[in-house]
Amino acid sequence: MSPKTSLTLRANNLEMRPTALLSSLLRAFSQKYTFLNPKSRKMSTRSYKEAVEHLNSLQSNAAALEAVRSSGGRLSEFAIPEMLEYLGRIGYSPNDLNTLNVIHITGTKGKGSTSAFTDSILRHALPGMKIGLYTSPHLVAVRERIRINGAPITEEQFATYFFEVWDRLVINDMRRSPSTSVMPGYFRFVTLVAFHAFLDLKVDATILEVGVGGTYDSTNIVPKPVVTGITALGIDHVAVLGKTIQDIAWQKGGIFKDSVPAITVDQPPEGMKVLEDRAKELKVSEFCVAPFIPGLSDIQLGLAGIHQIQNAGLAVALARSFLKSRTFVNEVEPLPESFVAGLQETKWPGRCQTVVDPKRRKTTWYLDGAHTVESLECCMQWFVDPDVGLERSRSRPMRVLVFNCTSGRSGPAFLSSVFSKIAAQLKIHDQAEDAESFFDHVIFCANVTYADGHFKGAKASDLTTLAIPTDDLAELKTQRQLASAWSTSVPSFPSTKIHVLPSIEHAVNEIEKIESGSEEPVKILVAGSLHLVGGVIEVAGLSSVAL
Repeated sequence: MSPKTSLTLRANNLEMRPTALLSSLLRAFSQKYTFLNPKSRKMSTRSYKEAVEHLNSLQSNAAALEAVRSSGGRLSEFAIPEMLEYLGRIGYSPNDLNTLNVIHITGTKGKGSTSAFTDSILRHALPGMKIGLYTSPHLVAVRERIRINGAPITEEQFATYFFEVWDRLVINDMRRSPSTSVMPGYFRFVTLVAFHAFLDLKVDATILEVGVGGTYDSTNIVPKPVVTGITALGIDHVAVLGKTIQDIAWQKGGIFKDSVPAITVDQPPEGMKVLEDRAKELKVSEFCVAPFIPGLSDIQLGLAGIHQIQNAGLAVALARSFLKSRTFVNEVEPLPESFVAGLQETKWPGRCQTVVDPKRRKTTWYLDGAHTVESLECCMQWFVDPDVGLERSRSRPMRVLVFNCTSGRSGPAFLSSVFSKIAAQLKIHDQAEDAESFFDHVIFCANVTYADGHFKGAKASDLTTLAIPTDDLAELKTQRQLASAWSTSVPSFPSTKIHVLPSIEHAVNEIEKIESGSEEPVKILVAGSLHLVGGVIEVAGLSSVAL
């Protein structure tokens, strides 16, 4: 049987266990393709704007995303074979990815923060080395997803790497299956661009954040990462996704690899049992919970919120495992100075972030992309504090909540958790206020950036999204449902202070009106969506101080 035939049969046999299928694909893959020379380069004169235009054409619309959800995951089973095929078409083999020295991180919540902590620790522990970081989503510019030593690659670099990948896929369009699209979808394409950039720039280490899930995620084609990590498995995702905690743990555990250590945090017992079983099945070299680190809770972390201590602890364990395996260092002290500096200087915009407005003198923004019940509770725990949303003086600030959430998520449950957490925090801090009147205004707006309906005032926008259902956007269904849920929860809340708005620009304009009529400082909490946070940074002109 030829390698090509073998690969086809294995990829089509969806009854095969996914982990066995992946191993078979990786073995057969390098025999199937005649690779292009990844070093051959014809510099593109095409611009970053053109790259973004091309990239946006690869977005899945709301109907397509719903089809994937409705398939019960069956469509996802093609993800790894197709991703491997795309990788070969741009001139790389899976084994090439091993040279990136990958730390692969997944989880239901905290994976972005953990990735940021890990990146910062390694940059401080390994000065002079080149550290790559791949995350999603971006806040303002798509190039934020691909970072070298903490900084996003430049527009010129992104355009060059983007069109090199694009052109190779166009030229080498041989596909195993006619049903496989010539071009991958948005996230897959950006992942390919990241791999290409990191390989070309010869990074010494790569922190690779999973997009969604784990087993079928586009990032899960690295045969031999250095170490893998799993952050908290949030139980609120269970109800939202219609899956059990065991289902979610099984997906996350899919990033485990043969003879590679795996580290996690404390998990619900049923989830931990599945992770342990997956670790045995995939033959990891070690499976453990990140150990307690004396003194960690005393460090002023670069990311605010008590929930970040757990993420920081996992990042320390991942960084230590990486350094030990690469014989860079063999630290014996609980927390080396370089690790402490890395934790203190971690920056991750849009996560419990305080931004003083450079133009509006009375306004301070509090940005958090919290989008689950649990993360919203953490957000409120952070915000309803004397050092943040409360005031230590007698003067009470004007408080505004700007909120949006993905259609299909439970708005009433979200808002109920908000009120409960506010009440608990007010009691802890001995405040006489009521949770129901904590915010003076609430704004529910769509994630569309500008009032004219554009996402960034032009055709090519890093903030453009096609994932919002057309009828939802036209009728502001989600926003009206949230407003109704708020009114039902707090009947006494003035209806004139509940705003349903079609764009982020409308929201910023409303906030400017509120500020002009207030003699007190204005504190604005933006939560529920990283897309919303990114849009606010763009429209309010906060990029210079927030990013």
